[in-house]
Amino acid sequence: MDDILAGRNPVREALRAGRPLHKILMAFRLEGRAISEILALARSQGVPVQRVDRSVLDRVAGARHQGVVALAAARSYVELEDLLSLAREKGEPPFLIMLDQVEDPHNLGAILRSAEAAGAHGIIIPRRRTAGLTPAVARAAAGALEYLPVARVTNLSQAIVKLKKEGLWVIGAEGDGTKDAFTSDFTVPLVLVLGSEGRGLSSLVRSHCDFIVRLPMRGRINSLNVAAAATVLMYEVVRQRYCCQV
Repeated sequence: MDDILAGRNPVREALRAGRPLHKILMAFRLEGRAISEILALARSQGVPVQRVDRSVLDRVAGARHQGVVALAAARSYVELEDLLSLAREKGEPPFLIMLDQVEDPHNLGAILRSAEAAGAHGIIIPRRRTAGLTPAVARAAAGALEYLPVARVTNLSQAIVKLKKEGLWVIGAEGDGTKDAFTSDFTVPLVLVLGSEGRGLSSLVRSHCDFIVRLPMRGRINSLNVAAAATVLMYEVVRQRYCCQV
């Protein structure tokens, strides 16, 4: 599979060449000069390294992995500033989506697809504890990844601070939000923040939001899948900003 690099030399050369990698899986207690170089290169490039049992590596890459497997990104990430530049080039108020530890690749792919269709200027994800731009995500996005830039940041809270300095409103979304999404103003420059499938927004990210919105629930089910909720909220942005043009 072209999204999996197995073996010490392939992984080390991919890092040396600056190839975008989502994650490196490495066997426990693995040492040596090549391993030290891989760890140093991964640290300098912000590529997460996860120590796992060799049986995990066997399942991912077969038997010939030498204790090291890299999961390659399906597309290169961009910088946070690139998303703002895109909005400026289009002459539109920024409309960004930030995902706080969304780990399911199908959910990420579905959100990417909806975001591209809704005209969002980009997606922001953290480096750790999240699905990355793997081929599985690209397949779920159904082509949207070719058009929608994704920025990967080390710290979501620091990214929020930067976005606020650029004049963006930071609007979180959770079931216990204090404001109804359909009566909130989404015409402002904004970043819409959605949390993980099971835990919602982390407390630190939530504390940095300007306010939290909720979707009205009229049935017996009290929440939506994160991808479904994201789509509803994104199209409320579309309705408020562009309803007269559609």
